Amino acid sequence: MNRKSIAVDMDEVLADTFKKIVKTANDICNLSLSEVDVKGNRIWDFINKEQAKELRKAINTPGFFRDLEVIDSAVFAVKELSKHYDIYIATAAMEAPNSFHDKYEWLMEHFPFLDPRYFIFCGNKKVVHADYLIDDTVSQLDAFTGEGILFKANHNENTVTNHIQVDSWNEVLTLFSSLRVV
Repeated sequence: MNRKSIAVDMDEVLADTFKKIVKTANDICNLSLSEVDVKGNRIWDFINKEQAKELRKAINTPGFFRDLEVIDSAVFAVKELSKHYDIYIATAAMEAPNSFHDKYEWLMEHFPFLDPRYFIFCGNKKVVHADYLIDDTVSQLDAFTGEGILFKANHNENTVTNHIQVDSWNEVLTLFSSLRVV
C-alpha cells in the first residue's frame, strides 16, 4: 500500500519566524511593536517603504533563519506523522534567497529524522505534489493541488477560508489520526 504524503511549510508552521521578524523590525525601525500589536496583520502594514526595504535586506542576510525557535510540539508531531506518512518540507525560500543554507541547517538540527532529499525550496507551492499541505498562507494553499490545511499563525488570525484550519500541532495529530485508514 502506498503511503500518503504531507508537505509541511517551514516558516510559521515549524519555525517561529514571525517572532524574529518583529524583533528585527523593532531594532531596525526603532519601533516597540509586540506580537500582540501585530496580531491579524503582517509586519509590513506597520512600516514605511524605506523601513520595509531595510527589513527585507535584514531577512535576506545569511544567518537570519538559522536560530529560529521551533513551534511548540512540531518536532514530536512531525516525527509521529512520519511513521504513517511521507513527510516533505516545502518552504518558500525564493522570497529570501540567502535563506537556503540556514533553512537546510535548521531543518537538519531540529528534524534530523527527516530525509533531506524531501526538502523542497520553492516559490509557489503549486509545484509540490503531495496529498496534503500544511501552510500558514492561504495563497499557497489555494495554488496547491492536494488538500490544503491552514496552520493558524499571528498574521492569519482572522482569515476566512474553505481550507481545514488547525491551531496547533496537537490539532494536526488529531486530524491526521482521524484521516488515517488502519
